[in-house]
This record gives sequence, structure tokens and C-alpha cells, in this order.
Amino acid sequence: MSSIFRALACVLILGSCGSSQRDFSAPRDLDNACSIVVERPDYLRAFRQVERRYGVPVPSLMAIIYQESKFIGDIRPPHRYALGVIPVGRQSSALGYSQALDGTWEEYLDARGSRRASREDIYDATDFMGWYMTLTVEETGVPITDTRNQYLAYHDGRTGFKRGTWRSKSWLIRIAGEVEARATMYDTQLRSCGKI
Repeated sequence: MSSIFRALACVLILGSCGSSQRDFSAPRDLDNACSIVVERPDYLRAFRQVERRYGVPVPSLMAIIYQESKFIGDIRPPHRYALGVIPVGRQSSALGYSQALDGTWEEYLDARGSRRASREDIYDATDFMGWYMTLTVEETGVPITDTRNQYLAYHDGRTGFKRGTWRSKSWLIRIAGEVEARATMYDTQLRSCGKI
């Protein structure tokens, strides 16, 4: 009996060693781009990879991620409640750093030709964003460096952007301005610490 117990304990211990828990928490100082990339060097590698592949400036990418997820890798929208207490599902299917919706993520996976990507992985999430923003350039003519309008098209979708749905959303116009200002701030900071 004790040998079975020992064997089971060994299996449990070895099993827990093999599973790696990823840290999805936000970096400590979200208002300091240098601090973010020093604390999470993988982020900077992912951002630079997207900049090389798609031309998306690192500060723009960081500002949009800040707005969408606050750099929390496994974040989901809050639940909706019926009668104030009965959970009836989430507000949307958005998930991860990029807050990509299920349908748009599926399009990305099909275009990429792989099913292994994860919205909770900084490399995959940022690659998705670069892919999406490149399509925005092709379909709308918004330059890849136009953080404000790229964000509007990211939030409302390219079709919504072309229809001008964002024009009736003063809150979204304000947020797009904040995203643009944050990209400018991040750019200044990253230049000052020699990261771009």
C-alpha cells in the first residue's frame, strides 16, 4: 500500500514540475515603456518582430495593447448579468493581450495556416495585431503609423471604420486620442533609454 502511495506522490510531483504556469499579470509601471520592456524583455522581442514583419511602430503597438488589455495576457471582458445576479455570458469573446474576438482570431489562424497560435501569448497576440493593422492599411488606406485611426479601425473593425461608426462615439474618439498620446509618450521614453 505504501509503495502505491509513494508512486502516486511521485507522479503528482513530476506532473506539477512539467506544467509551467505563465505569468499573465501586468508589468509594474504601465506609464513607463522602458520599465515595461526591461521587466518583460520578451515583450520587446515580440514588438520588434512585428515592427520588422509588418512595419507597426513599437510605441503604437504598446499603446494599443495598453488600451486593450493593460498588458494582462489572459484578460477577458466582464460577465453580463440578468436581473443583476444571474451570469449570462461575457460581453464579447475578446481574449488576451490583443483582445482579439473569436471570429477575427479564426480568420488570422486560417490566413496564417496554423492552429497553434494563442491569444494569451505575447508573440502570437502581437503578430495578430500586425496582421490586422496591415489589412487595415490595404482596405482603408490608413497608414500603419497613424496610431489614432489604426486604433479606431481596430476597435470598430475595418467595415465599421469605413462606415464611420466611430463618429457617433465621442468616448471612442477621446480614447483614440489617448492611445495616440500614449504612443507618443512611449516613443519618447523608448528613445531616451535607447530601446528604439
